[in-house]
Amino acid sequence: MAVFHNKNLSDKNFLITGGAGFIGSHLVEYLLTNGAAKVRVLDNLATGSANNVQLFSGNSRYEFIEGDIRDFETCKKACSGIDHVSHQAALGSVPRSVKDPVTSNEVNVSGQLNMLTAAKDTGVKTFIYASSSAVYGDEPNLPKQEEKTGNPLSPYAVTKKTNELYADVFGRLYGMKIAGLRYFNVFGPRQDPEGPYAAVIPLFVSGILKKTPVYINGDGEQTRDFTYVENAVQANIRAMLSDNEMAFGKAYNVAVGERFSVNLLFNSICQLLQMQHTPVYREPREGDIRNSLADISRAKELLGYEPTECFMDGLKITVDYFKKMYS
Repeated sequence: MAVFHNKNLSDKNFLITGGAGFIGSHLVEYLLTNGAAKVRVLDNLATGSANNVQLFSGNSRYEFIEGDIRDFETCKKACSGIDHVSHQAALGSVPRSVKDPVTSNEVNVSGQLNMLTAAKDTGVKTFIYASSSAVYGDEPNLPKQEEKTGNPLSPYAVTKKTNELYADVFGRLYGMKIAGLRYFNVFGPRQDPEGPYAAVIPLFVSGILKKTPVYINGDGEQTRDFTYVENAVQANIRAMLSDNEMAFGKAYNVAVGERFSVNLLFNSICQLLQMQHTPVYREPREGDIRNSLADISRAKELLGYEPTECFMDGLKITVDYFKKMYS
């Protein structure tokens, strides 16, 4: 993985909430590899993986707290002595939120409010949190620009929009350095292929490899700005360590700035696996956005963000990872 900072990390302590999860574990790996003084993870392992925790268990600079962001005292304990927070803990998935909006709200909204308050009370220097392209809702224009959002299309989108509102208020009221990252369909190694709310790329790869049905929602011509996980790590690192006062109090698109259809994604995975498979088309999913493409100029200008992995390069790395996993 490339290096995205020019600071000495040996005197800096980091907290990654959701650090046993997909994006969180890649952040932990980056920070430990690059000499951070301490990397603490807070995760309740509800959607995170114990395997990801084990990856770092032998490192003396790594600390794991099994706990829930819905408990304020746990959040405060986790923030104690921490310089920089990357808040990745959340309940993802639009369909999950449609089925159970109450739990999504408790984790994503109340949980983030707990974390913001704990970070304020303990004097954390920067607080970076995961938002989502879901906040664009029914805003029809492409590419998506941060200042133009529409009506949310799912409870999940409401939780992420609420996160941004709370972050804005905390930044202005308490002088905190906060920034949000609107992820666009992040994918890569360690993304969970199992369970009812698995993301599309690991679902496709595992289904093709196992020769089980692969479902495409709608006609498959919906488009996404698929973003390799290294780009999400970069955005977090640049935001947490930014010296640019103008960088805070804002939300940023984290993407590549290119879009591809789900059909093209499926066919590309078949080609990379050198396997033939016929997908099963079904009804479109409730709450889904039809087309997604990010304008990443704000992140480039204020954070120095520059995507390092394009869609096809990242997809090849990811497919190779899952091939080994299933072999």
